[in-house]
Amino acid sequence: MKILVATELTQGTRSNDYNYCVPGELVWVQEPCDRDRRNPDGGCGCGRGFAGVASHRATTTAEVVEVGFSRDELIIAMRTSLADGGWPQDWASDVVDDNLTIASAFPAGTVIERRLEEFQARTA
Repeated sequence: MKILVATELTQGTRSNDYNYCVPGELVWVQEPCDRDRRNPDGGCGCGRGFAGVASHRATTTAEVVEVGFSRDELIIAMRTSLADGGWPQDWASDVVDDNLTIASAFPAGTVIERRLEEFQARTA
């Protein structure tokens, strides 16, 4: 199955890129704050970011990768991360399904970026 993980690839393509994640860690998409809700280039940056499951940090680039994990294993990892971050653990299934849905739209190896609720391939 394909999932989204943090990557440093193509960082710097946009002047407001950032990467504080651990390369290769599973990422998820959080709702943007009020500051960025209508503008992915807002001051916070959450409207263009992916949140790291392990580091609890963020990045503006994610890579689509093939993994041998099951959906249930991903849900366990996400549930643990959500608990560590103070988020509701019952979000885990939905967050994993969102990740899988986004990843399924791109070939493995594609680096993507986020612009609020839109995801597109990033070119180097």
